[in-house]
Amino acid sequence: MAEKILVTGGAGYIGSHTSVVLQEAGYEVLIIDNLSNARADVPHRIAGISGIQPAFIKADLCNEKDLDYCFDRHPDIAGVIHFAAYKSVGESSAFPLKYYHNNLAGTINLLKAMQQANCRNLVFSSSCTVYGQPDQLPVSEEAPLKEAFSPYGNTKRICEEIIRDQAGASSLQAIALRYFNPIGAHHSAQIGELPVGIPNNLVPYLTQTAAGKRESLKVFGRDYNTHDGTGIRDYIHVVDLAEAHLEAIRRLLEQKNKEAFEVFNLGTGTGYSVLDIINTFEKVSGVRVRHEFTDRRAGDIESVWADPSKANRYLGWKARLGLEEMLRSAWAWEQLLGS
Repeated sequence: MAEKILVTGGAGYIGSHTSVVLQEAGYEVLIIDNLSNARADVPHRIAGISGIQPAFIKADLCNEKDLDYCFDRHPDIAGVIHFAAYKSVGESSAFPLKYYHNNLAGTINLLKAMQQANCRNLVFSSSCTVYGQPDQLPVSEEAPLKEAFSPYGNTKRICEEIIRDQAGASSLQAIALRYFNPIGAHHSAQIGELPVGIPNNLVPYLTQTAAGKRESLKVFGRDYNTHDGTGIRDYIHVVDLAEAHLEAIRRLLEQKNKEAFEVFNLGTGTGYSVLDIINTFEKVSGVRVRHEFTDRRAGDIESVWADPSKANRYLGWKARLGLEEMLRSAWAWEQLLGS
């Protein structure tokens, strides 16, 4: 029988793409999501791509009874990929308690439920924000973890510490994937990034502006010490990212991990500025994007991009899709939404 993987936040952006990749690799997928930042039709969209309807339970990780119900109904869960969390850097700076409560309590409840169910394999959705502004670029897993620039980043760091401690005190085997900036959409244009309300991330705001849904794209800061004054990030196609999660859970299920808690960076190893993104989008779409500069945003760092060599070596994974393909797929997804 196919091994069953629980995907928390599986109706969200990265979770939905990972669910598709898992199904295509032969795993059975169970999605739980409270739909606070996802659409209810996403499981059906996943089925439209893979031909397999994933099991779905509407549940909130902050409610222990929801998790008990999930594991009671599905006692054969072999592993968990944990995406469910609030994820906006800017919002976390405005509402820190909201982020600490949701992201920390949800993770703790999940770990408790896994222990009670004797489920020992966990892949955690972490973030490059745990590095703060690195002293050296590209940043490797050996870089010191600095004070976070935002409550969101701090929740990722604390969750890693909680998971590491639990792995040291129990049978839990865990991998934290510290990824950089996921963008793009599935080539089918059936799933993609669709934030509720005003987007907090660059690319959906950009595509919505290009589609006429937003008046202008705000570029936060033009006085950074970069080649054009705007912030630099390592952008990675969401499908590449999803495939890394597949390799990580497979590594745990096949007991190939070297330690009870492992960490891998997921990125392309190349940094692009905000203006690089705008210019490349205009090139691949043929659409001019109206944009304006404004003040720096609280919680943002200047520059960061990954050294992904550890993931390349030990997960057997490497990002394949380039920036033009990332932005072309994001635009195809936006156009489908407008049709």
